Amino acid sequence: MANPICAAQTDDPFSGTLRINVTSSVGFFPIPGASVSISDSDTPDLVIEQLVTDESGQTGVISLPAPNPAYSQEPDQPRPYTDYNIRITAPGYETVSVTGSEILPNEESIQSVSMNPEEVAEGESQEDIRIPDHTLFGDYPAKIPEEELKTDPETGEIVLSRVVIPEYIIVHDGEPNDASAPNYYIRYRDYIKNVASSEIYATWPESTLYANILAIQSFTLNRVYTEWYPSRGYPFTITSSTAYDHKFIYGRNTYSNIDRLVDTVFANYLSRPGVRQPIFTSYCDGQRVTCQGLSQWGSKYLGDQGYSAIEIIRYYYGSDMFINTATAISGVPSSWPGYNLSVGSTGEKVRQMQEQLNRIAQNYPAIPRVTADGVYGEQTAEAVRVFQNVFNLPETGIVDYTTWYKISSVYVAVTRISEPG
Repeated sequence: MANPICAAQTDDPFSGTLRINVTSSVGFFPIPGASVSISDSDTPDLVIEQLVTDESGQTGVISLPAPNPAYSQEPDQPRPYTDYNIRITAPGYETVSVTGSEILPNEESIQSVSMNPEEVAEGESQEDIRIPDHTLFGDYPAKIPEEELKTDPETGEIVLSRVVIPEYIIVHDGEPNDASAPNYYIRYRDYIKNVASSEIYATWPESTLYANILAIQSFTLNRVYTEWYPSRGYPFTITSSTAYDHKFIYGRNTYSNIDRLVDTVFANYLSRPGVRQPIFTSYCDGQRVTCQGLSQWGSKYLGDQGYSAIEIIRYYYGSDMFINTATAISGVPSSWPGYNLSVGSTGEKVRQMQEQLNRIAQNYPAIPRVTADGVYGEQTAEAVRVFQNVFNLPETGIVDYTTWYKISSVYVAVTRISEPG
């Protein structure tokens, strides 16, 4: 049931693909029938593709020209992505413009856009999205060094008693003391996907992507666990400044392979024996900036040589570093049962999952309704496959760890049962 690739067919020898997801900012509804115009950022007035979203608020997957894949495999090369402008209109919604959506060769880019209904606009225009250069290509401040473990100066203790995967991250889009910078409530997994897509290239080996995602997650969870900014009087979790934290770019596109990896490992972080808090895992590009931590380009070369993710991690952080998993995940109705649900499964967990799918189907009618009887039959498997297709998961028809938590996350979004305060 994969989306067909329709082309902006071109004679260019290299290309990447793009899919656009359009939802309402109120109620997490997909917006069908939205008109999408795409142009190259170098010729913004020349529309090269006109698309319309389907009942799930999605366009088809289209092919677009992209640079030589070799450009993203070494530093100091020409820009390895092509950026595109996207304009989305829909009756009853404020128009949204995206400038600089980045297409890498041989990778699927996903541009998600949330549109404000006109009745809630209150005279203010929808915020347009402007995506600056990728951190590996643009010029950004170097990270200010910090210790990998944080303690209270008086007690020597950390703040929280256990590692919890938060539902939301509050991102301050600037340096900590910049009071003019906005704060954004971003779901944790969406935040990690955004940062990973901003900090590394999706064209790199999977083990390298995994290692970098683990470093990003551990860094972020250290900020959460120690309440680093709130304990200093700031009303946010983390900043978008590369001098202090990661690069977060509001509204930027992500990549299908990065999204799937994050959905699979979002509860993981890095630990050392006898240390409860997630390790503050500093990293840098390893070329323009060096640091006591992971080198992004260096991790790419190790991935090329066949190093696994944990081997890359230990190469930079030491042999005693290991991958840990948080047992507490915020904002979900119920935890994963600990085993896959598939045809033949029965019980309360199956019934709960069926009820959640039926509620999601109210917003996403492409997903067929099922009988919530606690019996996992072919009807349920088909509904799961359609859900997986809509939300960029492997279409197995099996509810594994990744699919369980994706269903939970979307269910929470459509029912709004865990709104940030």
